[in-house]
Amino acid sequence: MYGIYKLNRLIKENREILPLLAVAGAFIFILSALKLPSVTGSCSHPTGTGLAAILFGPAITAVLGTIVLLYQSLFLAHGGLTTLGANVFSMGIVGPVVAYTIYKVGMKLNLNFYFVVFLAATLGDWATYVVTSVELALAFPADPGGVMGSFKAFATIFALTQVPLAIIEGAITALIFKYIIQVRSDMLARLNVLSDAAISKIKGAIS
Repeated sequence: MYGIYKLNRLIKENREILPLLAVAGAFIFILSALKLPSVTGSCSHPTGTGLAAILFGPAITAVLGTIVLLYQSLFLAHGGLTTLGANVFSMGIVGPVVAYTIYKVGMKLNLNFYFVVFLAATLGDWATYVVTSVELALAFPADPGGVMGSFKAFATIFALTQVPLAIIEGAITALIFKYIIQVRSDMLARLNVLSDAAISKIKGAIS
């Protein structure tokens, strides 16, 4: 609900942001639809939420993620309504919060912008699947081993596919930001993603 409030406020204050908002939502939809079988009854896939989290913050990203997951569960048989809450929590809330936090900390430390974006998107993706492993472990505790034994098993299986997928997602997200800086850097300043000085510095480094 807080995300919906922030989204409505953002749109009212700046209608020009709608195309970028649509791109962020489409990015989540496309990447999260690329699923690879992983754990029985589940799958691995990129999340795409790092891009939106950096641009709009975790609250608005939670709204976009919820819309994507609801659409996929209804029309693509991906996820499901009974697991929607768990999926929204891991992919729509935890992942974006981690990505957003890492981005903010990285920029305060004056690290390279593209490296910070890469790190935020990658670790946000991994955080999503750590939480997913916890959720599955709570639902299906091992015998013997209990919840912890089940978590280790799920996390290990997910890691085989999710580690490389998250790295690829981080690289793609960094490339998208490079494009945005080249064509619509003013939007990044308007959204307080980067200051004008930081944008000029990055453009200078590129040229």
